[in-house]
Amino acid sequence: MEPAMDDIDYSDIEAKYAVPLDERLENVIVINGVPVITEAKEQRLLEAIQKRFRTYANIEMDLASIHLPYADNGESKGYVVVELQDADEAMHAIRTMNGYAFDKKHRFVVSRFTDIERLANMDESYQDPEEEPFEQRGHLRSWLMDEAGRDQLVMCARDDVQVMWHNRTAQPLEAHKRTRWTESYVQWSPLGTYLTTFHLQGIALWGGPTWERIMRYPHPGVRLVDFSPDEKYMVTWSPEPIQVPENAPQGPQFFAPEDEGNRVAVWEVRTGHLLRTFPIVQEDSAGPNGVAVKGFSWPYLKWSGDSKYCAKVTPGKSISVYELPSMGLLGQKSIKVEGVVDFEWCPLGDKDKEAQEMWQDGKNPNLPKGFKKPRDNMLVYWQPEVQNQPARVTVMSIPNREILRSKNLFNVADCKLHWHPQGDYLCVKVDRQTKTKKTVFCNFELFRMREKDFPVEVVELKDPVVAFAWEPQGSHFAVISSNDPNLGVVAPTIALKTQLNFFHLHPRGDFRLLKSFDNKSFNTLFWSPRGRHLLAVTLGSSSKFDLEWYDVDFNSDARQNSTGEMIEEVKLIGSGEHYSITDVEWDPSGRYVTTSSSFWRHSMEHGYAIWDFRGNELQKNVMEQFKQILWRPRPKTLLSKDQMKKVRRNLKEYSKIFDQEDQEAEMSQALAHKEEYKRMLDDWKAWRRHSRENLQAAQKELGIESAVVSSASQLEKESTEEVQEWVEEVLEEKEEVIA
Repeated sequence: MEPAMDDIDYSDIEAKYAVPLDERLENVIVINGVPVITEAKEQRLLEAIQKRFRTYANIEMDLASIHLPYADNGESKGYVVVELQDADEAMHAIRTMNGYAFDKKHRFVVSRFTDIERLANMDESYQDPEEEPFEQRGHLRSWLMDEAGRDQLVMCARDDVQVMWHNRTAQPLEAHKRTRWTESYVQWSPLGTYLTTFHLQGIALWGGPTWERIMRYPHPGVRLVDFSPDEKYMVTWSPEPIQVPENAPQGPQFFAPEDEGNRVAVWEVRTGHLLRTFPIVQEDSAGPNGVAVKGFSWPYLKWSGDSKYCAKVTPGKSISVYELPSMGLLGQKSIKVEGVVDFEWCPLGDKDKEAQEMWQDGKNPNLPKGFKKPRDNMLVYWQPEVQNQPARVTVMSIPNREILRSKNLFNVADCKLHWHPQGDYLCVKVDRQTKTKKTVFCNFELFRMREKDFPVEVVELKDPVVAFAWEPQGSHFAVISSNDPNLGVVAPTIALKTQLNFFHLHPRGDFRLLKSFDNKSFNTLFWSPRGRHLLAVTLGSSSKFDLEWYDVDFNSDARQNSTGEMIEEVKLIGSGEHYSITDVEWDPSGRYVTTSSSFWRHSMEHGYAIWDFRGNELQKNVMEQFKQILWRPRPKTLLSKDQMKKVRRNLKEYSKIFDQEDQEAEMSQALAHKEEYKRMLDDWKAWRRHSRENLQAAQKELGIESAVVSSASQLEKESTEEVQEWVEEVLEEKEEVIA
């Protein structure tokens, strides 16, 4: 009998030709933070949500796809479930609308339905987390305990990275060395606590006496890193967009699906937690760093002096200020500034840091009489001329967004904002055009930020400005200007004729020109961290490599005019040349400066030189494939003002001790050289003796005894020649004051 149709098994055919049904809910999102309403207001609410998603996320949402659940009391539950077209649109909605302020009382929290479902099905029974074993780490500032008070520097050459101790009279002493420690370059954190190395998988921080790895941050292809001033936070950038694989690890230290496609990441340094990521629009064509970036400048986020805020500019539209550590927008919205070009935060000076330490939110009962509350963070931004509106510079306080000062500017071609490192002054360098718009001249708008209402004075310069730099611990500033007709026309490698100008704060209270030096070729300025000394350099030229050191307070203590006012004098105290120079850096003490020629930027004579603050070359080393050398920064001193005054008063006594230590170090170094010379001399004598014996044996076989005797006696006479060396040594030195 043939089987009935119902008895035939078609399961294998059905399985082969079955149409797979997508039962996943990756395209469904849940929006929390929705206003609680009754059913009468449902239509109005859903239309408002639909409009916001269309306007701010460019997502067309069907009202039928929005589900609003209600509680038993007839009111909504405060969230909606939305079905979108696909998982990509759902991810875009999460990335764009999460944290969006719907109104003053409601802020959206957008999540995937699958994430909420996974959390809802979690086991609610509590389990104690596994206790991680405590790992004792070395002191991260152990290098400051060096008995000789030496500074450290890091050097990259070939595949080696070396951390060295700097010695004044000898070559740097190696403290630590590793091969292939980094895949590109290294960078110190602002206070010198960490050494940053770059790898394909991300970056790592190293420190302590044994140079152990402190933390690593997984950001593939990372190229740039920027720390907050107090080293609490860090920003990284990679030209490669973030990609999150399906089986990628999850947690606060790793990227989430909503970070996919972004390129900038913000991290908490101590914990390694990822705080936020940002997208950057960039082109695919190759540029100087491998990728041509459109509308991107580094640092991407600029930090306030106390690291409580960071901000970025959207050119022409707004300034976005973010609070740390939440990385949420300050006031839930950006500062809209029409036409804004650039901005800068006011630095936190030593006076501000001391005031903040004493203030402690007003809870310190031991505040001195007349103590003023620390000033708020400030930022300055500028807007260009638009139609009949003049250009404008504005100083704003943060977080209250109060405009403290603004000034209109006319005939403006460009502006550059330069804060004094201590926050005492603000210089707005304004490039202006003449009426014919054929020539450019420069004005300095100088704001006094420590005085009431921030008064402004104007200093005019007839020529375009090439470089500007404030003195870090004083009231001088230096300017390089040029009236060379080739400025902006010839290639940057051709040295131009420039002028070096020094300005100072006159005792009568205004900024004046102190001195000018003509017929120079400088294009870059480097102030000593302690102020007073300036190094002017010609960088990037193929024919000029000049270095000149200037002292802006030379003999100031001994020079007075007829009215008793101190007369400052600028003097050239040293000069030099470093062929193929590419980089310059002062050490933290301001006593030494390094100049170097990097393998990355120049093709010949790679290496570095160390100079003192007077321009005397102490040592020079030519190294194959030399890449970089960096001084290790130092944190703020722990000495009080009274202790520093005591050191200054007794400086002569300390100097005698230091001079004696230097002399002993030089003598020990000379003794080491003497022992090395003696060992080499003994080796040479042993070689001569061995050679003489071989010669005598060979001559004896040939039967020329007389030649052997005369030669041997002559050699013996030469070998017994005595040399006397006189060494003078100062045993004691006294200073007597004769009245």
